[in-house]
Amino acid sequence: MVACELVQGALVVAIALWLPSLPLLLVLVGLRAVAGQVFQPASRAAVPAVVPEPDLERANAAVGVATNGGETLGPLVAAVALPLLDVRGVLLLDAATFAISAVLLAFLPALPGDGPGRDRASFLADARTGLRYLWRERTVRVGTLGFVAIVACNGIDDVALVFLATDTLGGGDGAVGLLLAAVGIGLLAGYALLARTRRRVAMPALLLAGFAVSSAGNLLTGLAWAVAAAFALQAVRGLGIAALDVAATTLVQRIVPAGLLGRVFGTLYGGIGIGVAAALAYVLGGLLLDRTGPRTAFVTAGAAGLVATAATALALRRARRRGPG
Repeated sequence: MVACELVQGALVVAIALWLPSLPLLLVLVGLRAVAGQVFQPASRAAVPAVVPEPDLERANAAVGVATNGGETLGPLVAAVALPLLDVRGVLLLDAATFAISAVLLAFLPALPGDGPGRDRASFLADARTGLRYLWRERTVRVGTLGFVAIVACNGIDDVALVFLATDTLGGGDGAVGLLLAAVGIGLLAGYALLARTRRRVAMPALLLAGFAVSSAGNLLTGLAWAVAAAFALQAVRGLGIAALDVAATTLVQRIVPAGLLGRVFGTLYGGIGIGVAAALAYVLGGLLLDRTGPRTAFVTAGAAGLVATAATALALRRARRRGPG
């Protein structure tokens, strides 16, 4: 994690000092994104090593608050600092945050290793190990397939919101920004609520609730009669996304052995859940949006997500009856 933060900081410094042309800029930004994607599963895998098991869901929710809060406040801070520091200064300020993060991470206690028997042959070998475990453990397999299905069904919403706000609801660019911000507001509220709860929540139930709420939010957004109604529904959808994220992360942390956590999280969030499923959502959702319209796209995506939720609920029930393996 320290290495990922240092790499991201170094790349931002290179961009700030060089101010490269667009093609090279895209390469540097892409490399920074890769380092960020490596950091995400590593950080999720590290949480159980520093947090007691009963507090995992609250810790994951707190991480969500910090992450999404930073992503929300970052552009605002940049907007305020830009007239004072110019582009190069703002980028160097951003690079300094990665350096501070690396220093703070260095104070974490030593995390347990994977053991002497771990196969360190290659990146592909680790990916295969993660995939094999995901497929072998019933509860994790069902939860992963459900997660992938929900992402594939609902991933089109970011694109469809633009057309819903402007073409269907008659709003302008401000309406687009408002609807896109609604999900972030719901996310922050959902993470904050879960971080404050003192009651132990059943993660499968929370996962299914997150699937259902996020999907229903999209379905009802397709029926919204005004920008204000769509804003409220997308905020509710954000609550559902927070719930399913905390539930999926905590469920994996409690079931998967410590030595496999990094590889499983890397496969789930980096390779399958966010990668393949999101790409599938953009391709199929884009075709649906082009042939029908934003209302139909939202209703279809939400309905498909609810069907996927019901199928996941049945599969989880069967998996729990059969036990592990």
